[in-house]
This record gives sequence, C-alpha cells and structure tokens, in this order.
Amino acid sequence: MSFVNPVNKSFCLEKVCESNFQKLLKLIPDLPLFTEHHIGNSKMNAGLQITLITLSPYTMTIELNHCLNINEHKLLAPAIQVRIYFDMQIAEVLSDNDREIVQKIYKDKRLSHEIMQYKWELNYFLQKWLDHCLNKHNSLAVAA
Repeated sequence: MSFVNPVNKSFCLEKVCESNFQKLLKLIPDLPLFTEHHIGNSKMNAGLQITLITLSPYTMTIELNHCLNINEHKLLAPAIQVRIYFDMQIAEVLSDNDREIVQKIYKDKRLSHEIMQYKWELNYFLQKWLDHCLNKHNSLAVAA
C-alpha cells in the first residue's frame, strides 16, 4: 500500500475519521444496534468479525478483523480496535494487532508531531481496509 503524507495532518485525519465512520455504517448498517460478537458471511474465504468491547450512550468501541481458517487454525487479522463517536460521526482507530494504543507509546505530550503521524497511519490503514471490505462484502446485518 502506498503511503500518503498530507501537509495538514490534523485536518486530513479528521476527514479520514469522518470517512471511516460513513464506510463502517455502509458496511455494517445496523452498527448502532450492535450488542455482541458477530461474524459476517462473505464472498471471500474470510468472514468479517466484529466484537463489541465497550458501549456508552454516544460511543462504541469495537474490534474488527477477518476470521481466516488456515489449516484448521483460526487467524484473526488485522485486529483493529475502533472507537466510534455517534454524536460527532467519526470512527477513530485506537490500535491494531501490530501497534499499541497511542497513550502507551507516546507518554510525552510534547511529541505531538509523532502522535499525529502515528494516528494518521492507523486511521489511513483503516480507510484502505474498509475500502477493501466494501469491495468484497455488500454489507453485514448484525441486528436480530
């Protein structure tokens, strides 16, 4: 995947998070009603798996991954934790299976440039992965 490095990362990060929110709702239309773990059917060999981590009136934290069955072993990848802010209509990546949560990596708040770069990389990856998922899955209904 090619890497994009915008000049105004703060503005672009906000736009990517807004875009990710819209893509998540397109992929999972019933997401605001989601209350549990779900594996969606797919045209591919990998089902999209959604796990609810936390839920509050205005936010939800989920983990998204593909559930791959390889040689009778389950592989869950890429294991992305996303916080969804319904009131602001944004979805922000907290971590993935390769990278920790920002606060664990950057304890010094003065490293704002590095923090923004780290957040940009996480959220840009989610944007590209959601594009991939939308091309492979029509949508997933998770509500009963």
